[in-house]
Amino acid sequence: MAMKRPVDSLFGQRIALPFGAFGLALLLWVFVVSENEYSIVMDLPIEARNLNVQKAHREEVPQFANVRLKGTGRDLFKAFLLKKYAGFKLVLDLEGISKEYEFVLNEYFEKYPQKVVLPSKYNVSFVEVVYPNRIQISLDEYQVKTVPVLSNLIVRPAPGYIQVGKIVFSPRKIEIAGPKEELALINHVETIFDTLVGTMTSIKGRLDIATLGRLIEYSENEVEINLDIQEISERIIVDIPVRVINIPDNIRVFPSPQTVSLTVVGGVQRIAKLNPEDVQIVINFNNWNRQIQFYEPQVNIPSDVLEWRDISPRSLELGVAREVQ
Repeated sequence: MAMKRPVDSLFGQRIALPFGAFGLALLLWVFVVSENEYSIVMDLPIEARNLNVQKAHREEVPQFANVRLKGTGRDLFKAFLLKKYAGFKLVLDLEGISKEYEFVLNEYFEKYPQKVVLPSKYNVSFVEVVYPNRIQISLDEYQVKTVPVLSNLIVRPAPGYIQVGKIVFSPRKIEIAGPKEELALINHVETIFDTLVGTMTSIKGRLDIATLGRLIEYSENEVEINLDIQEISERIIVDIPVRVINIPDNIRVFPSPQTVSLTVVGGVQRIAKLNPEDVQIVINFNNWNRQIQFYEPQVNIPSDVLEWRDISPRSLELGVAREVQ
């Protein structure tokens, strides 16, 4: 296949583009200034009104219809430019519909021409609906229910920082409303997916709830989120009491020593508030054996603390005696 040389191609573009633009401008000018009558197809919004308050749409009604309008070139051009703000629309009256009804659009608007809303100052007239030619209306019982909101926010703090606690968001539950059949399948709603990367400061903001379509209405469209981000630090906690569990009746147990110390790692503000009682040092008496003198305790720290280390002492002695009856 023969290929055009770059110079020829560039020359052709330089010639073709100005002529093409000139031709389009000339055509547009003729169309706008002309008093001749033309027709044009435009998208007009569909408004379904007078829905019974106890009913909800089972299926979505199309938002727009392709409509052929006629008028002078100037009026059509004006209508085309300003249609978004002009109030053009097609109205479907749902009064009296209990469950199912099919609108044959051209027949309907021929019978009710006032349902085609075209402000008179634009001097254009309705010819026909091009698409769709029919709209099926399906209704169901209107219901309201309360469901929880689940968060889809992913947080990745910057190195050296940690998220303290869970994401707090409000409200935790919202009301949703819509057709009974659809609501029966919905057990929760979710926020939109979002990710925070490299975060070094606490965050307070709002997050949108993901839509479930035009059939389902929300009492709230967003939730408020609070996120606690702190710099990672460490702290030594002393005098943490040792607790022995599962001690049988009539038995007395004496851990030695009765307190320990260890280092906790976590958010600097969080670990500053930790008390010795917030850390659990536990020995299970079910593991006691006469032949074993020392036992390593189990350490439980709050879930929003990163880790612990360097417990001292590592092993504790248990003194066991029977109570005198």
